[in-house]
Amino acid sequence: MVYWAPILHFYQPPTQFPAVLKRICDESYRPLIKLLGEFERGRATVNINGSLTEMLLNCGHEDVVAGLRRLAEQSRIELLGSGMYHPILPLIPGIEIVRQIELNHATNRRAFGDVYAPRGFFPPELAYGSTIIEAVASTGHRWILASGIACATEWPVRVVHRIEGHPDLSVLFRDDIVSNRISFTDIDGFGFIDHLRSLGADHASSYVVTAMDAETFGHHVRDWERLFLAHVYAQFENEPVPVAPDVKQSVSLASQHRHILEVPVPRGHELRVVTASELLDLFPAGAATAPRASSWSSSADDLARGVPYPLWQEPGNSAHQLLWRHLRLCIELVEIANRTTSTDARRYADIARGLLDQALHSCQFWWASRRPMWDLNMIERGLAEQRAVALNAMKAVALWKTDDPCRATAEERYVMAEDVSRRLREQLLAA
Repeated sequence: MVYWAPILHFYQPPTQFPAVLKRICDESYRPLIKLLGEFERGRATVNINGSLTEMLLNCGHEDVVAGLRRLAEQSRIELLGSGMYHPILPLIPGIEIVRQIELNHATNRRAFGDVYAPRGFFPPELAYGSTIIEAVASTGHRWILASGIACATEWPVRVVHRIEGHPDLSVLFRDDIVSNRISFTDIDGFGFIDHLRSLGADHASSYVVTAMDAETFGHHVRDWERLFLAHVYAQFENEPVPVAPDVKQSVSLASQHRHILEVPVPRGHELRVVTASELLDLFPAGAATAPRASSWSSSADDLARGVPYPLWQEPGNSAHQLLWRHLRLCIELVEIANRTTSTDARRYADIARGLLDQALHSCQFWWASRRPMWDLNMIERGLAEQRAVALNAMKAVALWKTDDPCRATAEERYVMAEDVSRRLREQLLAA
């Protein structure tokens, strides 16, 4: 038996425009939810960051949240834990890692109810580092997902490895090659099923984990949820793949296989689609391992030069350096502001604390990566969020009634933050 555990990552930046979110809901989220409800044997593991859950509810897309909740109640999907605002967890302080995980859990628990009880953990961008393990384990998760490139031991297909030093925390590795081939339409449903069957050629049970953005299906690639996912799920159903006439015309891949898509396909008795957590129950424990620091966008060359998160912290990228410098100063200012006991000051300290949670999101750094992403306005929006943190924290400090020694430190940090902000803006203008 070969087991396939597909993982879908639902996320949009907290700064996303409502019109874009609406289009993504129409093109991707709603069709995916509909499709997952059609196949009795269809299963998926879903991560949705709490920030997106909030946006969906606030922007009139409650049906998307309700649809995911319904699928979870029917055991069609399982829901994962993550960081609330999609930060690169290994790059932020430990106290902020725990806070992001707990905020994410509280937000999704309110939206999804008791069905939100995640066993697994999805680090944003699959950014894995040893500094996040204690927080993941202490918040009750039983396993964590890492990119395949993070695997530092024998590739697991018949065992589930454990994290070194944390015997109760398992690690599942994403098959990077197959996942990327699916994401970039380099493999169709037939090729993928053939690949799965080849894994069971020796008749021993094995598994494969794929993971990709949910937006891949329908938003990044039009109708890919039908042309790929529906076709693969149908292999487990012994029924024709439901392909609408308009879908057949939309992607060249459909025309290549149209005559095959319209006929029933035999059920592959040797194949089974499962949620990721089921793998822990189906396969024995493997060796204790220490995965490499990496992300699902890291290359072997990146790791060889000691840069595990190049799209978010590249040593030679001055915009990255300035953004992180500014963010660290913001974190220091919030720490100082939180010491206040004054009612007036407390108001601004609380605002700064809440704004900092969102300002940790990964997208501002991604848009500054130049691999090949670069967008002046998305970088500026991230910087503007950070500056609002610094402003409110400094306002809280300015309202202190006593001459606390920390006040001078805060004033110094604020001046430094303003200087870093100015330098980054000058760089953006010159770029």
